[in-house]
Amino acid sequence: MDFGAAFLAILIIVALEAVLSVDNAMVLAVMVRPLPEHLRSRALLYGIIGAYVLRGLALLFATVIIQIWWIQLLGGAYLVYLALNHLLRRKPEEVGEEKFRMQQAAAASFWRVVAMINLVDLAFAVDSVLVVIAFSREFWVIFTGVAIGILLIRLAAGVMVAIIERYPRLEVVAYAVVGWAGIKLTLEGWAHGSEVWLHRPELALHLPQAFFLSVTLAILVLGTLWAFRRSSES
Repeated sequence: MDFGAAFLAILIIVALEAVLSVDNAMVLAVMVRPLPEHLRSRALLYGIIGAYVLRGLALLFATVIIQIWWIQLLGGAYLVYLALNHLLRRKPEEVGEEKFRMQQAAAASFWRVVAMINLVDLAFAVDSVLVVIAFSREFWVIFTGVAIGILLIRLAAGVMVAIIERYPRLEVVAYAVVGWAGIKLTLEGWAHGSEVWLHRPELALHLPQAFFLSVTLAILVLGTLWAFRRSSES
């Protein structure tokens, strides 16, 4: 592959990572936010390191990774649990006290948060691997594009945490995206399991990527308008 073709492939892969991982950045923001502020950047840094290692392994062993369908199932179920646990259990007057308790607990289990970040990233990596290998078979080209994409996602997550701190109602929007991403991963995990483990492809449930991105965009736009309007009223 000549340099021009490799450069174009890298640009395409970076763009794909950005489009496919809009929900991933929101998930990361939600996962690190309960941590005390001084630990958030460390968690994202360790998440970057873990993501590079896991994506590299996922690309090297792509044919094996895509057979481990339960990774997506577990990752998706965990994200759905996070969203439901946040959206259904809280009363507005308890937010400040609960945030303090969450930060204390999260600080005590910092490495558990880092481990969960990497588990969820691995679940998202299955999707990423399936898409990017269609654009190039050169490992260095794929990994360069994915590496740049991962760095941009982590930077976006840090920005999102700061925005949510300024507009707390956006946290509801973030968790809605997290739950929606969890549903997507769960369905894809079930689809892979139906084909690989049960050998019953007719039981697979697929969520079209265009529909998923459309609903994600709608949640972000409508939710942001709602959050900003409520913030201005209060």
